[in-house]
Amino acid sequence: MRRSTPKIATALGAVAASALLLTACSSGSTASEGDSTAAAGLEIGSVDLAAAGCPANVVIQTGWNPEAEHGHLYQLLGDDYTIDATNKVVSGPLMASGEYTGVDVEIRAGGPATGYQSVTSLMYTDPDIMLGYVSTDDAISQSAEMSTTAVFASHDISPLMVMWDPATYPDATGIQDVMDAGAVVRYFDGTAYMTYLVQTGVVPAAQADASYDGTPASFVAAQGTAAQQGFASAEPYIYENEVEAWMKPVTYQLVDDLGYRPYQDALAVRSDDLEADSECLTALVPVLQQATVDYFDDPSTANALILDLVEQYDTGWVYSQGVADYAVETMLSEGITGNGDNDTLGDFDEERVQDLIDKVLPVFAEQGVTPADGITPSDLVTNEFIDTSIGLTN
Repeated sequence: MRRSTPKIATALGAVAASALLLTACSSGSTASEGDSTAAAGLEIGSVDLAAAGCPANVVIQTGWNPEAEHGHLYQLLGDDYTIDATNKVVSGPLMASGEYTGVDVEIRAGGPATGYQSVTSLMYTDPDIMLGYVSTDDAISQSAEMSTTAVFASHDISPLMVMWDPATYPDATGIQDVMDAGAVVRYFDGTAYMTYLVQTGVVPAAQADASYDGTPASFVAAQGTAAQQGFASAEPYIYENEVEAWMKPVTYQLVDDLGYRPYQDALAVRSDDLEADSECLTALVPVLQQATVDYFDDPSTANALILDLVEQYDTGWVYSQGVADYAVETMLSEGITGNGDNDTLGDFDEERVQDLIDKVLPVFAEQGVTPADGITPSDLVTNEFIDTSIGLTN
């Protein structure tokens, strides 16, 4: 099954760009800013990750190209960083609210940069990777052979959604109404959430179309009669402002609202490393929490870096300032990034995780995927390292 869901290219003719994406991980050039040894002369601030036993280089693997949804990670970098455009990596001193922490951070792009390998498989191939983006449903599906434990919920709600044309379906208030009207919904083949929606009757099997290729071509060609998967933090803006053959609004419903509630892109470690990394994680996870708060207080610097990285990595991924701004606004307004039902940012609700386990086990059985026997929420997530005093206030 597909372990991660690629985002779209914005041009109608982006099928050609897809071919570029498949080869982009072997191309590119190297560009540097700052000096990778600059940290040697920096004074350590109030958080000393070196003293907490963190590795000299904290390596974080993302699942896609740089984007605003990853802004909390790029917030960790200060003014001195190095961009390796060939390998799609940016690294530099790891900063906590502008203060040096005694270690470096290396943020690796995923998706086309890694040949679309799952983050979990990369983590188990390369022990240098300390943290990686692993959504809860992926963690469940891979738990038998590549167990991971999430330590920080980057998003409280998944941005995954199903969208449709409001002009074609003016009375629709949700995806059920669009399905009742006879629409098909296009999605990436093998996605667990769609199997769940079919199993629960939200999407009739005859109306589930697994032909989505990540481009706008089919949606545009259907002239509004078909629904399509996407990300609430990107596609609504892209289709209204950047897809020249469409250029009008779309409406959507979050898959989260339909009862399928993974923690999207949670930062996880290999489960067997959890105990050995615990001292570091006790100091590091609150830094990640605060970096998220700092990013949403002022995303301009991190977003400028993200846009620069997209340009330099040159994988065929198209990303604009408009999309980045829209993503920040939408993540806040939709609660995609937020405190959830308490005042703490980044913690997990184990009852919610158990609910997801109960829902996805039949999904994975249908797909021929066998998770670890007897898996529990505590196998998948932990709040041990969360600072409960850190939360978003906006």
